[in-house]
Amino acid sequence: MLEAAAAIVAEKGPAALTMNAVAHATGIGVGTVYRRFGDVAQLLFALLDEREKRFQQAFMSGPPPLGPEAPPLQRLRAFLHALADRVAEQQEMMLAAEEAAPLARYDSGAYGTMHTHTAMLVARIRPDADAALLAHMLLAPFMPSLMHRVTRIEGRTLDGVKAATDELLLGLARPSTA
Repeated sequence: MLEAAAAIVAEKGPAALTMNAVAHATGIGVGTVYRRFGDVAQLLFALLDEREKRFQQAFMSGPPPLGPEAPPLQRLRAFLHALADRVAEQQEMMLAAEEAAPLARYDSGAYGTMHTHTAMLVARIRPDADAALLAHMLLAPFMPSLMHRVTRIEGRTLDGVKAATDELLLGLARPSTA
């Protein structure tokens, strides 16, 4: 089913992905597709999952600056830049998943892992900060809909997004005044 879904997305784009299209392409009943995935958003998330696993492996155990041997601020910068690249590369599919289920992202294991990772790095950089809240704030710019708005509608470059991210990180790196 995933191979058929990936072929549909590759050939016609994520907007063409429906449970009926997958059922038709695989020759199985649409009920089987619904039982396996629940809805189109979950099917899109399943397609995104393989690249997400590689991304997680890179930031959890890969080489510096993304991996664990780098200093926390350098590592957080590398992580957010890699996240910007990932969202840009898969923007259409991520945007379709977000549109199909706007809040599902926050309940996904992928977001939970990214949030935990970001919060851990923030806590190492600023032990006095609300790391969990700052992690949400640092991840928010990489929502597919906002990335779409910023890059495709406003015409900003990916390098510009990364430079703005660096500006946010400068504030985090500044010594606490509390």
